[in-house]
Amino acid sequence: MKKILILITAVIIASCSDNLESLNENIKDPSSVPGETLFTGAQKNLVDQIVDLNVNNNNTKLFAQYLQETTYTDESNYDQTSRTIPATHWSILYKDVLKDLDEAAKIIEDTEYSLPSDIEVKANKLQVIEILTVYTYSILIETFGNVPYTEALDINNLLPAYDDGETVYKALIGRLTVAIDALDTSKGSFGAADNIYGGDASLWKKFAASLKLRMGILLSDVDNAFARTTVEAAVTSGVFTSRADNANFTYLAASPNTNPIHDNLVLSGRHDFVAAVTIVDMMNTLNDPRRPLYFLEVPGTGTYVGGGIGATSNYSSHSHVSAQVEAATTPGVIFDYAEVEFLLAEAAARTFAVGGTAKSHYDIAVVESIESWGGSNADAVTYLAQATVDYDTALAASTATTPWKEVIGNQKWIALFNRGLEGWTSIRLLDFPILATPAEPVSGFPNRYTYPIIEQTLNGTNWQAASATIGGDLAETKLFWDLN
Repeated sequence: MKKILILITAVIIASCSDNLESLNENIKDPSSVPGETLFTGAQKNLVDQIVDLNVNNNNTKLFAQYLQETTYTDESNYDQTSRTIPATHWSILYKDVLKDLDEAAKIIEDTEYSLPSDIEVKANKLQVIEILTVYTYSILIETFGNVPYTEALDINNLLPAYDDGETVYKALIGRLTVAIDALDTSKGSFGAADNIYGGDASLWKKFAASLKLRMGILLSDVDNAFARTTVEAAVTSGVFTSRADNANFTYLAASPNTNPIHDNLVLSGRHDFVAAVTIVDMMNTLNDPRRPLYFLEVPGTGTYVGGGIGATSNYSSHSHVSAQVEAATTPGVIFDYAEVEFLLAEAAARTFAVGGTAKSHYDIAVVESIESWGGSNADAVTYLAQATVDYDTALAASTATTPWKEVIGNQKWIALFNRGLEGWTSIRLLDFPILATPAEPVSGFPNRYTYPIIEQTLNGTNWQAASATIGGDLAETKLFWDLN
């Protein structure tokens, strides 16, 4: 009898042990995340960071003088340290975008798909990840200069060395070329998991070619021969040809999936921003038909008024952004057809063989910008007919050292409104428009983000080497491509 009781007790104990162990299992969260899910998350994190207006995350709309702060003016005065904005930008792009894209690629590469439909698009998925990876690294280099690349994303190396920005930038262009050639446009890729192109490989190929065009143009002043071959090859591959090709991220009406600007300006209940005087005054002078599409008139005045750069600006006395700018479902634009046409205008002005003339591409770009924002073709034609806007007339009137840089630079900057990062990059490359000096600047015009303070603390040796190589970890330090 004692043996029977011992046996029963042992069975009960074993059974209880099994039950207790099962209580520690998390049946709601998967033990592994599909690569497609990581891709979707990385894509959203990337676009959110590019689009964002939150002063803790992205100050480029202030640097480009599209908007002005109303009360807290530190960022408009080029303060990058009080809120450690560079560290946020660095962390999001490395940790929340590049690392997730890297893991997504590894998982998809190792996954044995059973459905024929999944098998045939696997290769395209990997190329789309590659294209977004190149795009993300290009932003890091354009923002900071030299950055970790060859030793980045290795969790076993917490102190990565920094690579030469120009060398990496050219290597990234090479990676783009391989991805463009490898994409099979007869097949799909991520489908609904892709909130930019819905998995359309032909559109991703156009995006990659257009990105190659943009990166090539950025190198024009530092290596004209390399830039020429890059730009001409990109055009041959097939860049954007209409707004149907635009890289627009789809946002939803409900939080947390709204456009970040809606969160910044509407859901926050705050009144932190107004239009900046720099863009408003230029658009007023040019009778620009995009004024009511970008901004609201000051109530009761019938006029558009921008806030002074770096000075407090009373919210009710200045123009605010329009309803379409702050709408929840306004797409997050990371590249559009108007920008491509401006890039082609720059290429033609540099005598690159891209077809057409600087004027023809400039005209298309201006018309496309106006129409894509909701203006009419008649508005665009009237606007272009003005002596201050007509390419040839404005070129002849310019007193700039390189007149086409002023003519294209001013109009490209206006068209890039609400796209702070690219607006800022265009200013640095073309040196137009001429910006206002802030009321209380803490530095000269920021030609770059300074490196994150945490890099100085934890990765000091490599940070010091990188800083010395680029000419000093200062906001005013010009990056390798910004020579003039």
